[in-house]
Amino acid sequence: MSNSVTGSAGGPARLTGRAWGVLLVLCGAIFLEGIDVAMLNVALPSIRADLGLSTGTLSGVVSAYVLGYGGFMLLGGRAADLLGHRRMFVLWLAVFLVFSGIGGLATEGWMLLVARFVTGVAAAFMAPAGLALVTSNFPEGPARTKALGVYAGTAAGGFSLGVVAGGALASFGWRWVFFAPVILSALILVAALALVRDSGGERPSGGFDLAGAFTITGAMLLLVYGVVRLEHAGDGPAVTAGVFAAGLALLGLFTAIERRSPSPLLRLGILRSAPLVRVNVAALLFLAAFAGFQFLVTLYLQELRGWSTMQTGLAMLVIGIDTVLAPVLTPRLVNRFGNTRVLFGGIVLAAVAYALFLPVGTDWTYTAMLPALALLGLAFSLAYGPLTMAATDGVAEDEHGLAGGLLYTSIQFGTALGLSAVTAVSVAAGSGLDALRTALLVPVAAAALGAAVIAFGLRTPAPQRATSPAESTTTAA
Repeated sequence: MSNSVTGSAGGPARLTGRAWGVLLVLCGAIFLEGIDVAMLNVALPSIRADLGLSTGTLSGVVSAYVLGYGGFMLLGGRAADLLGHRRMFVLWLAVFLVFSGIGGLATEGWMLLVARFVTGVAAAFMAPAGLALVTSNFPEGPARTKALGVYAGTAAGGFSLGVVAGGALASFGWRWVFFAPVILSALILVAALALVRDSGGERPSGGFDLAGAFTITGAMLLLVYGVVRLEHAGDGPAVTAGVFAAGLALLGLFTAIERRSPSPLLRLGILRSAPLVRVNVAALLFLAAFAGFQFLVTLYLQELRGWSTMQTGLAMLVIGIDTVLAPVLTPRLVNRFGNTRVLFGGIVLAAVAYALFLPVGTDWTYTAMLPALALLGLAFSLAYGPLTMAATDGVAEDEHGLAGGLLYTSIQFGTALGLSAVTAVSVAAGSGLDALRTALLVPVAAAALGAAVIAFGLRTPAPQRATSPAESTTTAA
């Protein structure tokens, strides 16, 4: 998109009106994905009351989305690279729209479960395609840094603002939590058809690795399901262990298939990049900490303090300052200090924020909670953008969809793992405020571990651009 970006390669870049239009469309889609999840969590009690769902089915409404998202993410990333980023983005945005509407029309629990699973699958194909469109439409350097800063800030804002939006919409009826994304996705779809174009770069050679696709999808589904089952530590531990064992066996089979495949779904060489592995591990831990903390704070405010859904959403609104700060502050810091240092600072701030909440009491005023919540918003501003930027840093452009799939797989696993871990610790610790405080140690530990992982890369020189197999052959020739 050279005709949409002005400025020198090494200096500040200004985006043209069309470039901003494309970026806003892609930001709208990732915001939609984040806000969709957060809004549903707030509406769960109303859904249970209206449809008469059991606790297991209600939990399944959340788990079904996680299974679809985590299970198909790597396949979604590879499909975007092979079939075209724009084509996959538009197609699966339409699927997302349709099944969000079906969820809003559900009259039985099974209808809601199917709708949420397919919506998760749609997000698994749409998210890596959207990230690849950002990186391919904006040239590497200040323009891409700025675009990814806005993109990541919008994505992070979806998580925090979704709680507020869900509280407001649920007051009119829980079905609006599904219908509102339909309206938003329809607007984004129309704009995407008019504005978004593929970069025109070469696609990877070869076709789909069907054996690899089936095994990795099965492995991811089983592993995510195993993580979800950890929430119920005493409910069939042998079954949970069996699920994990089957998932790991399929993962081993997938690795063997990829080593021999002429057109692998996942080029295993991409995992030899230490910075890429560090970024994905840090993303998993950072989102595990945040998901667990958000869940515990929601329980604290609503069950221990008796706050309403709307009051809870408004209390956590301050975390949404990342929506404002990330597009403005983060790109400047990244240009000056680099991804790794900014990311490290953000995760450290998150660990401090969670630690500040440890002494929480039933008589805490909102003023006492505010420093931790505001610091967490700042942490998200500093960390989420560099995670998104670093996910494709040094990766060949024809593998950006795959790199995006790896990142969002890590994020989804982290979210599921964080929720399961704090639930299991809280149940094991008993009930009440003491159990909540014990479970709050999980986000602190996860964030601290994530900071330690990134710290290993602080003195490592910036990675060189990775080459795809085709490029390696050309160079050798």
